Amino acid sequence: MNKKIRIEVDIFDYATEGVLSMKCEDRKWRPVAYLLKSLNKIERNYEIYNKEILAVIRRLENWRYLLEGTRFKFKIWTNHKNLEYFMTV
Repeated sequence: MNKKIRIEVDIFDYATEGVLSMKCEDRKWRPVAYLLKSLNKIERNYEIYNKEILAVIRRLENWRYLLEGTRFKFKIWTNHKNLEYFMTV
C-alpha cells in the first residue's frame, strides 16, 4: 500500500492551525503533528485569501523537515474556496 500524507489547514480571526496526518495500514488517517499559531496585529488585518495562503505557507515551513525528500505523496487540504483559483494558476 502506498502511504499518503496530508496537511489540513484552517484559519480563524486570530490564528492559523494545521494538522499533518498519515494514512496507516488500517486505512485510517492518524495525526502526526499539530500546530496552532496566533496572528500578529498586522496579520489580523490581512484579507481572507492572504490569511489562507499564510496558513499554507506556515505549515509547509514548519513541517519542511518532515516533507522534504519524503518518498510519500502529500496533499494540502483547505476548506477555503478562495484558494481554488490560486491552485489552478
